Amino acid sequence: MAGANAAQMRHFLADTYLSFVYWTVLTSLGLCIWYFPLWHMGISGYEVALLSNISPVVLGVPCVRRVIRRHRAVAAILGLAGVAAYAIASPTQRLLAVALGSAGVSLSFGATLYTDKVQGTGRLERDIQAWEAGLLVSIAVRMLFQTNNPVWPAMNEANGGWNKTGLALGVLAVLDVVTRRSDAVAEVHEAKKHDLSPGTTKRQAAWVPAALGFGGLLFALHSMFSDSAIIGRWSWDGYPATGPQPVPWGGLVITALAAGFSVGHRADLATGMLWWGVGSAGAALITLVSGWPGFAGGLALGFYLGTVTRSILRAVALCPPGRTLFAGMLWYNILVLGHVWVVAYEFVPGGPLLRERTWLIVAATMLSLYSGVRAARSSLVSRPASAHDSPVARTHRHRARSVFWAAVVAGWAAMAVRLPAATRTPVPFHPEQRLITAAIWTVHFDLDNDMWLAENRIIEAVRDLQVDIMGFLESDTERIIMGGRDWTQRVAEELSYYVDYGPSPRKHTWGCAMISKFPIKKSTHHLLPSPMGELACAIHATLDVHGRDVDVIVSHNGQEENPLDRKLQTTELARIMRESQNPFIFTGYVVTKPHAKNYKILFDGGRMHDIDPTDSDRWCQYIGYRGVKRVGYARVSRGTITDTEIQVGKFAVPEPNEDISEWKPSYRRVNESHYAPEYHFPTIFRGKGVRGHFYHVFKEPRYFE
Repeated sequence: MAGANAAQMRHFLADTYLSFVYWTVLTSLGLCIWYFPLWHMGISGYEVALLSNISPVVLGVPCVRRVIRRHRAVAAILGLAGVAAYAIASPTQRLLAVALGSAGVSLSFGATLYTDKVQGTGRLERDIQAWEAGLLVSIAVRMLFQTNNPVWPAMNEANGGWNKTGLALGVLAVLDVVTRRSDAVAEVHEAKKHDLSPGTTKRQAAWVPAALGFGGLLFALHSMFSDSAIIGRWSWDGYPATGPQPVPWGGLVITALAAGFSVGHRADLATGMLWWGVGSAGAALITLVSGWPGFAGGLALGFYLGTVTRSILRAVALCPPGRTLFAGMLWYNILVLGHVWVVAYEFVPGGPLLRERTWLIVAATMLSLYSGVRAARSSLVSRPASAHDSPVARTHRHRARSVFWAAVVAGWAAMAVRLPAATRTPVPFHPEQRLITAAIWTVHFDLDNDMWLAENRIIEAVRDLQVDIMGFLESDTERIIMGGRDWTQRVAEELSYYVDYGPSPRKHTWGCAMISKFPIKKSTHHLLPSPMGELACAIHATLDVHGRDVDVIVSHNGQEENPLDRKLQTTELARIMRESQNPFIFTGYVVTKPHAKNYKILFDGGRMHDIDPTDSDRWCQYIGYRGVKRVGYARVSRGTITDTEIQVGKFAVPEPNEDISEWKPSYRRVNESHYAPEYHFPTIFRGKGVRGHFYHVFKEPRYFE
């Protein structure tokens, strides 16, 4: 008996790992697809790879269904292509490998639901629990790796990937599937009896609502609960912080999901309409409310999704596999596209229809779940209680719960390991000289020119530049197409910075984030006027800089194609700066030529000074200042991380009681030797520089009197 139990646990762990591979490939597909429209600035054609997940449609062909049922490991092996894709350097070929992996994991999951649906054996229940456990393991791993999945094909040894380990474990899990013996020959005969043509049983009539429910469930889990930081960032609204930080409170997310999965066998409760109302209330809170109330709504939604997962998947298993899974995955893909359209409306056909309408996508998701739970209730609640309470079912639940809560413990342990770094008090680089070094960088969503995650090199560049505050633009990666991750956590923890993530993902911007060595006393997130084009964002923060309040703006204006937007956005930024009485530093993406109309609106209208009015070779990024003494200015090449350079300014902050309201900047340039070494820019970027970063345009920093 002990040997049999050990074998069953081994099989369950193997299935859990293959489910981890499922979630790994699912969450990496959008990330790899995103690389192409990102560089094309619009639809690229590679988006068709998203349809790789409709592969279960082939289960509608009886002969294919029989082959897959007898050789289930074939689809699992195809799924591992998505893990092995990291070994391919070409972004195009790597995407094709990930698409193949997506087809494999989707087909494998669909075949598992269909093949193991025989009542009384508990195999379907076990398979669904392994799928749930795989999600929890994926979240726990990402909690440890600072929201990255180390097995993603955008990871490698250079940026912290554990791809070889992940692939090796996948091979072992597939070998377990290949070598395990069927529990009973009778199950095969019983499965054949259930291999009926579509529509021959009353239960199969609910295949459309079951498919919609499955698509909505998968989208909700993927878009909001595939990482512990997502709903925390959805509820983020600046400083003073009114909501949770990702560390340690991300642990509550995995806990809520595991708790829901643990009671998912109670179909009578999970499929009730009152319970759906509770889940919908949670969805409304996380969509519309900031801070702890919004986060609590997200936790309620996560718990709800956990409770209904098993019921919806059971209902799907009782329906014709080909068309049900095809329709379900197609609806999931439509929701994914809608999830993108709400922010990318400027670049996609029909974009204005969904412009800034996340609420509509969430509502469609909840209505899909309503459809699914109704189908589940009609087909499942009437089953005798013994089906849920048999010794086999109880054994499977006990085994699954042990894995669920082991993943939760691992997740909280990861939070405990990261907590000291996340809560460490940052120290400015040159407090004795009262210096503040500010920089701006458009980082292209932390995805480099060759489709690798770039935060390792971002960290190295920030560290070597010794910046005290830095604005990151195109920084919001808490979306399906960017991997649903928060790379700013890693930068902040490893280099010891405070971080303001900027407008939350539900605010429909491409993101602007800020890291600071100085305490952030308050920050406001602005959605700048954008009547024609993409929604522009800005962070206006007040920092405690060497005992004096200094205001900082990090902003990203709209594109060249929308001159009205750019004018209105620049005017609003000027108003914010003009009305502030504090010393001010501006770091932003303006999209204007020096001394052109919008340039004058920004600097003259905002009572600001350009860091170097003689620098005529600018278009996007600018640095401005007021009430601080400019020391120097440098432009550093981008390397292969993005398509935009780094701009850096050094300033000396006056004493708290020093009145500099009448102070006027000098534009007389001086040699570096004019200042003590503490005021100098790093020498590492001179000449050829390091890692592709070097002083360019002027070939060296500029210093001013």
